[in-house]
Amino acid sequence: MKQKLHHIANNPATQKALTSLKPEKTLWGFLGVILFFIAPEIIAFIWGAEITAYAKETLLHAPSLVEKSYGDLLVMLFEDGGSWVNLLIGTALLIWLLF
Repeated sequence: MKQKLHHIANNPATQKALTSLKPEKTLWGFLGVILFFIAPEIIAFIWGAEITAYAKETLLHAPSLVEKSYGDLLVMLFEDGGSWVNLLIGTALLIWLLF
């Protein structure tokens, strides 16, 4: 098993696949990782309960399908608070981006 993992890690196709997944070292790559992985989780940890309460209140008075979908989306995203897994993935991507 150890030898097989070593062979996979040293395989040129594996190394090429990893470099193709790596975000570009640009301002947009940095901002993308921050905005799509780290910021939503931090917001969910800090204001998740308040956002969920607002969304549930909005759902009670939602006159249109768009407002109902908006409320459902907010409840789905922030109901359980933040996710440590997503925060760790975002941090790992940020570290991978910088090095």
